[in-house]
Amino acid sequence: MAKEIAFSKLIREHQGLIYKVASIYTNTKQDQEDLFQEIVYQLWKYFDSFRNESKITTWMYRVGMNTAITYLKKSKRKNLNSIPISEAIIGSSEVSDEVYEERLKQLYQHIQHLNSLEKGLMLLLLEGKSYKEMAEITGLSDSNIGTKISRIKSKLRTNMTKS
Repeated sequence: MAKEIAFSKLIREHQGLIYKVASIYTNTKQDQEDLFQEIVYQLWKYFDSFRNESKITTWMYRVGMNTAITYLKKSKRKNLNSIPISEAIIGSSEVSDEVYEERLKQLYQHIQHLNSLEKGLMLLLLEGKSYKEMAEITGLSDSNIGTKISRIKSKLRTNMTKS
């Protein structure tokens, strides 16, 4: 019973993290809810395997992103197109500056065209995660994260100047 209570508390405290991961990899509300539930299920399934060797949120991001990538692979096998980032993420900005919001919307539209790993790295970067934390979450090295982020930024800059 204590395990269930601890898990429920963890999910309540960090549901925003799960929602962000689900939102960046899906478009429709139904897909977000399905992926959210799948992530929660996977967290529950592996809850006993968490050994406190990293922060709980690092572990949650890792499980969430791996689940989302698997979800996307299954979706692509069903001949579904790439799923755009939810307007809900864009609408959640606390800044009311219209120019800023428009630029943020454009950024998210361009992030949509990245591959699954690149989307995940951008999510973590926008969440303010350090390269070290990103490395723990993704299993890549710090230097590899830095290289990939640099290339992603360059790709985004190029694509944004074209449009």
